[in-house]
Amino acid sequence: MSKINIKTDEYYLKEAIKEAKKAAKIDEVPVGAVVVCDNRIIGRGYNQNIKLNDPTAHAEVAAIKKAAKHLGNYRLNNCKIYVTIEPCAMCAGAIVWARISEVIFGAYDEKAGACGSIFNVVENKKLNHRAKVVSGILEKECRALLQDFFRKKRKR
Repeated sequence: MSKINIKTDEYYLKEAIKEAKKAAKIDEVPVGAVVVCDNRIIGRGYNQNIKLNDPTAHAEVAAIKKAAKHLGNYRLNNCKIYVTIEPCAMCAGAIVWARISEVIFGAYDEKAGACGSIFNVVENKKLNHRAKVVSGILEKECRALLQDFFRKKRKR
């Protein structure tokens, strides 16, 4: 009898980290995201603001769009999103509109975070949908991605 391999939050966050590394390779801020439904990744994304000349081309938005297309529905009920850094207000709003049930992120964003650091859009009781927030998963690794990226940028 073989053991069942249950995928954990760390597993999916490591997948988001892979996406963030794609952003870093094209000199974008290394943020990555994956949307998971029924233990399957149905959407992946990484920052491409500069490449696409699009201020909305955040990792979360890209992953949400792909997940919605995959499901054929803009509502992503019972889906989770894994992000390397705490989502900003724009992305938190997209998470609420998509009706994602849970946000799991690595590093906090003390300057723009909207899932607890500055604002808490996704758990706001005045909105008609709320998402549970789990934070600090692989936080050191996620923070190091960003710190290394900006350290290299400052040296150039």
